[in-house]
Amino acid sequence: MNTDTLLQTPSQAELEGVLANIRIPACPATVNEVMFEAQREDPSIKVLTRILSSDVGMSAMAVKLANSPIFGSAAPVRSVQQAVSRLGISNILNVVISVALRNASGNPPTPLMEKFWSRASTLALATGVLARKHVGISPESAYTYALFHDAAIPVMLANFPDYAAVYAASQDRAAALITQEQQRFKCDHAVVGWLLARNWGLPPTIAAAIRYHHDPEVYILPEKELPAGALALIAVTLIAEHVISDFVDDADIVSERALDNAKIFLGTTDAEIDDFRETIIAALA
Repeated sequence: MNTDTLLQTPSQAELEGVLANIRIPACPATVNEVMFEAQREDPSIKVLTRILSSDVGMSAMAVKLANSPIFGSAAPVRSVQQAVSRLGISNILNVVISVALRNASGNPPTPLMEKFWSRASTLALATGVLARKHVGISPESAYTYALFHDAAIPVMLANFPDYAAVYAASQDRAAALITQEQQRFKCDHAVVGWLLARNWGLPPTIAAAIRYHHDPEVYILPEKELPAGALALIAVTLIAEHVISDFVDDADIVSERALDNAKIFLGTTDAEIDDFRETIIAALA
């Protein structure tokens, strides 16, 4: 999603109104279980393997992520235990969150949401790869943010019967979805996503990036409101989104202004973006 639309800062009363009208999905037990294990002094590979192996979707995603370009050209992973050893705690949590997010709405999959999650997964992978090329940006955090930053869209879909039409229309006309959301539902997916991220215990930096990723003044917000680390996640994801829009159906189009701002903030050149494009094309092939 680009950052050219006007973000209205909600008051406490407005936030309470959002919470009164929208059911924010509770953090699933599997996410809590992985977070608990991750905080132990010596997390157990056996426990983490058991958690991932308990769900076919998590098992498949763990192996797929472990074999992705984020981890370079290491030998192929063929089991969940091997995947756990390669992924590390942060990426294991990413796998669990990804599957949990898809299941959070409680609604059966629709073609619209299947496309949404396919795009989100591709963007998360591309962003994680790009983050590896930037000192100071954690690939794991970049992957999590890219996966989660629009995750409130399915939540909005589950709460508002006419949301699907608004979402589909904004895609067809390249209109600003967030503006339509504010006009029709008195809230937007940036705020709902921020509440969801806090509810699920995601790091404050990721939650802040979700909250402000549509703000047109995002690059001049005070550090206490939007830390530089959060801004870096927004910028690297915008560049990744620009790149995948060339060869991924239904990818969001990043505006020239948003792309230029992201490139300036990260010090990324056009030549580096071209190199990155070739890397992602090869990886997704």
